[in-house]
Amino acid sequence: MQVMLMYAIIFGKNNNETGCISSLEAGDFLKLKSRLIIAFFTMIAIPIFLIVASASTILTYNLNSIHQSYDIETDTLQAITNSIQILNRLTRGVYNEIKLCALKTPEKLEDTKYIQSLNEELMNKYSFIAVRKNGGIIYTGNVSKLMLIEDNLPAFGANNTDVDGGIFMGGKNPFLVKIQDFYFTDGGEGTIYVITYLGSLVPQIKSVVIQSVIAFFSIICLTALLLTYWIYHSILRPLNILRIATNQMKEGDLDYSVQSDSDDEIGQLCEDFEEMRVRLKKLIEERLQYEEDMRELISNISHDLKTPLTAIQGYTEGIVDGVADTPEKREKYLKTIYTKANDMSVLVDELSMFAKIDCNTVPYSFSDINLQEYFDDCIEDLSLDLEVKNIEIIYENYTQDSVKVVADAEQLKRVINNIVGNSVKYLDKKMGKVYIRIYDIGKDVQIEIEDDGKGISKEDIPFIFDRFYRADTSRNSKKGGSGLGLAIAKKIIQDHNGRIWANSELGVGTTISFTLRKSS
Repeated sequence: MQVMLMYAIIFGKNNNETGCISSLEAGDFLKLKSRLIIAFFTMIAIPIFLIVASASTILTYNLNSIHQSYDIETDTLQAITNSIQILNRLTRGVYNEIKLCALKTPEKLEDTKYIQSLNEELMNKYSFIAVRKNGGIIYTGNVSKLMLIEDNLPAFGANNTDVDGGIFMGGKNPFLVKIQDFYFTDGGEGTIYVITYLGSLVPQIKSVVIQSVIAFFSIICLTALLLTYWIYHSILRPLNILRIATNQMKEGDLDYSVQSDSDDEIGQLCEDFEEMRVRLKKLIEERLQYEEDMRELISNISHDLKTPLTAIQGYTEGIVDGVADTPEKREKYLKTIYTKANDMSVLVDELSMFAKIDCNTVPYSFSDINLQEYFDDCIEDLSLDLEVKNIEIIYENYTQDSVKVVADAEQLKRVINNIVGNSVKYLDKKMGKVYIRIYDIGKDVQIEIEDDGKGISKEDIPFIFDRFYRADTSRNSKKGGSGLGLAIAKKIIQDHNGRIWANSELGVGTTISFTLRKSS
């Protein structure tokens, strides 16, 4: 039972044809190293066990057959090590009868019919009788066999017995000979021989050898077959599936999934391969999306640059052609040209910043910044710009005057300008408001920038920090923009070890919040 359980563990059948690793009924989570160790000992233990078991069965069967056929009791050790002794027992009964007759009734040994009956009894035991009188053979049960050893038969009175009253004659034709001397009634010297031919052993003994050899090779072949089956289903088959998956990937099919059903090394390899496939597919999809975004960016930039360029060109021609024939008109034209040129500068600056973000080479110069002083200056600059656009800025700082944060002043200013600029872009009121609030939240400070614009839909909020994303995708929109402002802000805040997020409600407004780490 233990051996069968071991076979079940090692050579468990695979029930999942599409899986990477064969499913083992009792050993799914054996490590490959453990399996190989078990297989090594199995290759030794199971053949030994089966050989011993089969040999025991074969010997028991054949010894029982010997007992039933010849009425001989023997044991396994004797059957293997002393088969001649077993053959000696085959003729023991007849030989003892002859021996008794030689002592008590020697005249019976002169009776040819009696001798012939004894010979017939020995024939099915690979033996025969020969009788010699005064040096000459007067009876033999097998002439051809007798001729092979006649010259070597002991003479009358030679008591050189080896085993159980017999002698072994080796050579090309081995014989076991039992000898009994007696005297004929006429006084002649007589010798009766019980001769057993050893050239052909008892069939059961030969059968033991043949069956043992067959059983040995059968067990070796069976073990090798089962180990080959296990190796194929546990190692080669999943490796073949990996090879197919690799070819599929080489052909560009990244949807060919490889699943693992076990936790061994090959299972881990399958999991790593699957992770690689998923990651590679994701990278390719991101690359394709990136290329699509780049095309959209170029289209957006082209549109956004064309609009101010057209305006600059038109107003410049107006000045050159004398259309602006008054100082007031010339001033208006020049201010418009300046504004449009400034818009172009902002777009080019965002594009340059995006390139640095894309290459992860944004330059930072971190320092401890006093929050109160920094935002006082920042709000003052913003107020001048927003006042012209009829937008009121409301600033509230709920932190202590001494609070400092670790930040790059220039890049932090870019974040604030991008968020405020995004709010201003989508304000839909003649008089808008932008709120800036600062809170102390323990190890960090939280800055909120809120507007009372038209807001952002819930569907768009998760994507507003993505590059090139704009809730208003119409190229006819007068708001323009590259769609990079909030993406740049997110990257800068993340590089400051902070977080940034948005809350919005349509028709009410949008709040962009981010955190900065306090200086220690």
